[in-house]
Amino acid sequence: MIATTDNATPEAEYAFPPTLAAICQAEFAYDDGDGIDFEPYDAFLPVDDATAWLRQWTGNHDLDGSAYRFFGQDGTGGGAALWSVREGRPLADQPVVFLSSEGETAVVAGNLSDFLWVLADGFGPLEATLFPSRTPRQNDHFASLAHLHATTPCRSAHEIFAEARTEFPTFDEDIEKLCR
Repeated sequence: MIATTDNATPEAEYAFPPTLAAICQAEFAYDDGDGIDFEPYDAFLPVDDATAWLRQWTGNHDLDGSAYRFFGQDGTGGGAALWSVREGRPLADQPVVFLSSEGETAVVAGNLSDFLWVLADGFGPLEATLFPSRTPRQNDHFASLAHLHATTPCRSAHEIFAEARTEFPTFDEDIEKLCR
């Protein structure tokens, strides 16, 4: 189920929450592998496209992608999304997840505010999924954005990963069960 307000229009369903808009307007520098490998979208991937992507990714043609609001990808085509799992809560309060092009999955952050702190530590969705224990590489631009927009306290990316993965311990297994 998509977390929207009662007065949401179809156009509003594809508009980014303000925090995500600020994130996606920023430049992401890959820096030959020392930066963040992320290409943000201008709006959420339409639900039909998200469903098609998930069906192709899992091989399961019975899936409905409406619980995932994809907002960007890494250079290989892995998708970053808000996962609408907290019923009745706004999109900004939903966890950020990543499904890599090679099948790795992870809950990256518990919400968009925490995702800002993850970016401030130099981790994008791909890096958080594939290299969660690497040494943080502070990103001053995202640290500034986090100080402006974050509603959660400043914490290290490692703490945020642990909190999110503790809250959603079966995400990887649940996604794996969807694969055919």
